[in-house]
Amino acid sequence: MNSLLTTVDFKTLSTYNPELKNVVILATGGTIAGSGEAHKTLNYEPGALPISDLLASVPHLDEVANCAGIQVSNLCSADITVSHWLTLASIINSLAGRDDIHGFVITHGTDTLDETSYFLNLVLKTDKPVIITGSMRPATAISADGPLNLYQSVALAANPEACGMGVMVVFAEGIYSGRDVQKVNTFKANAFDERDFGCLGYMRDSEAFFYTRTLKKHTTAAQFDVSALSSLPEVSVAYFHVDANPGILDYLATLSQGIIIAGAGGGIYSKSWIDKVGELKQSNIPVVRCSRISSGITLKDAYIDLSSNSIPCNSLVPQKARILLSLALTQTKDYDRIAAMYNEY
Repeated sequence: MNSLLTTVDFKTLSTYNPELKNVVILATGGTIAGSGEAHKTLNYEPGALPISDLLASVPHLDEVANCAGIQVSNLCSADITVSHWLTLASIINSLAGRDDIHGFVITHGTDTLDETSYFLNLVLKTDKPVIITGSMRPATAISADGPLNLYQSVALAANPEACGMGVMVVFAEGIYSGRDVQKVNTFKANAFDERDFGCLGYMRDSEAFFYTRTLKKHTTAAQFDVSALSSLPEVSVAYFHVDANPGILDYLATLSQGIIIAGAGGGIYSKSWIDKVGELKQSNIPVVRCSRISSGITLKDAYIDLSSNSIPCNSLVPQKARILLSLALTQTKDYDRIAAMYNEY
């Protein structure tokens, strides 16, 4: 990544303004870079447009910040991997040390945007603003939402008030925590929310209005260091339902160092699953108990039979609980230490 330290040169921009903040935009693809039949929102190719086209599509962007683009990938977000996450973390952690870089924006497909935001929230080592955004409509659609989302993300990344807030998501004029943001609709432009936790604030044009902040540890306060890693421990998610076969847990144990269960209600599952989870604990495979419901909290003492064999996820949804367990397993398999992390992060 050392070459990036020299190739990002804001003073070579034809629109360079020394009075503005400098923001690096890392493009990964997704619908915001999608292209299809003019005016339609379906049957498009995600990740078809390069970062230069995205920047050119946003009027007056050069009035809020000096922007330098890096094309990290150009993929549908379903194809994003841990390798891409580690690359993003490496680039940002390297460039964040430069005094002439004030913030970062990542353009990303919406389907796994919430996962990327939480991973980076746990592993980035900077207090500089890091904003993730995307769009629900491709660039070629009527009323494409990408340009406004990108404009407001750059404005927030250049805003000193955003420092120390952790990784954030800007979408449809809302500002969301990287820990708690969820995709809540399959097609509407306002497809993101924090459910019970609302949002951190709002964007109106280029101005940010903050009303709250996350109390969970993140970025520079987090204990996770992935700088020397090329992969992460494998963690799988099992979805519980009526009459679910506990044998699926045996199968996942052959693939994984840890398992997340998306349980019913407050994270409950059947007696046969409870027994199987007990066997997994004896095999030193940590199991974290979540809920398939997207709001609420999963607690240790809610169900006696489950508490002794599994770790409650607190308020994390299964896909985010998976990320935390994977990072935790780089340090320990001890149930009590992992349980403490779910309360901290």
